[in-house]
Amino acid sequence: MSDGRAGIEAQAVGLADAIARRRPAQVVVKRIGWRGPLGRLPWRLIAWPRLALRAGSGLAPPWPDIWIAAGRATLPLSVRLRRWSRGRTFVVQTQDPKTDAGRFDLVIPPRHDGLEGDNVLPIVGSPHRLTAERLAADRERFREEIDPLPHPRVAVLIGGRSRAFNLTPERAMAMAREIEALILQTGGALLMTFSRRTPRIARDILLERLRPLPGAIWTGEGDNPYFAYLAAADAILVTEDSTNLATDAAATGKPLFVLKMVGASPKFRRFHEELEALGVTRPFAGTLETWTYPPLAETDRAAAEVLRRYEARG
Repeated sequence: MSDGRAGIEAQAVGLADAIARRRPAQVVVKRIGWRGPLGRLPWRLIAWPRLALRAGSGLAPPWPDIWIAAGRATLPLSVRLRRWSRGRTFVVQTQDPKTDAGRFDLVIPPRHDGLEGDNVLPIVGSPHRLTAERLAADRERFREEIDPLPHPRVAVLIGGRSRAFNLTPERAMAMAREIEALILQTGGALLMTFSRRTPRIARDILLERLRPLPGAIWTGEGDNPYFAYLAAADAILVTEDSTNLATDAAATGKPLFVLKMVGASPKFRRFHEELEALGVTRPFAGTLETWTYPPLAETDRAAAEVLRRYEARG
């Protein structure tokens, strides 16, 4: 359950898929929206949420065995699901809901949010959809595009503007020079993707500078090679603004470098300090290094805990 934004939805679907790998299950994706201006209101002010849903949201009984929701837009529904289902639905909320965690059966926030409680399972980063099988399948799908490229292949995952960070034209130009120098120095290839949050002017600057290099750049058109790039990469660079991008990359077990943005956030600083302490990431300093670490498997750990609590409840 989400509002349909890709980064938010990936968390709920990734956790649901991980549960379904452990128990026979049918995963149903629901995308909801609110009528008129209601979506801009604080979620607590939506008093009759089932009546306020936009047409096409498709939310109705029978209620699921397990409800997994992500994002602020889902909160008016999640906090009522146990009552609507008469306690039969096990309600899971990812991220920090900014309300009493006791209103849910389980809350799964990123550890750097600092949320704790008896029914809270903090994890490193966020749930994701990356699996070895998906990496292999997408790598095969894009084999003709990727196989001719020289090594080392460097995947670069570019985020964008958020509350705490921005990719200004000046930083985009400096970042382009850093990446260009790395590819030319190593004789390798670039595999780059952009986020929907990447400012257009920053994207254009990076494209103009980096397109002549060996490699491939996905700008949002055609099939998405995101997982194929992660699978084919020898090393990964990720901007510091996105928990999802860093968590995805950390699940590969490959050397992961963090690219600086403009801005700062205490929560993100704690997140990146945690990844560094685990041996997952290093700040990007212009050169490639090689190291290993156990691939981050927090989605699997969260799925196991959901099932343990669900089954213990009977």
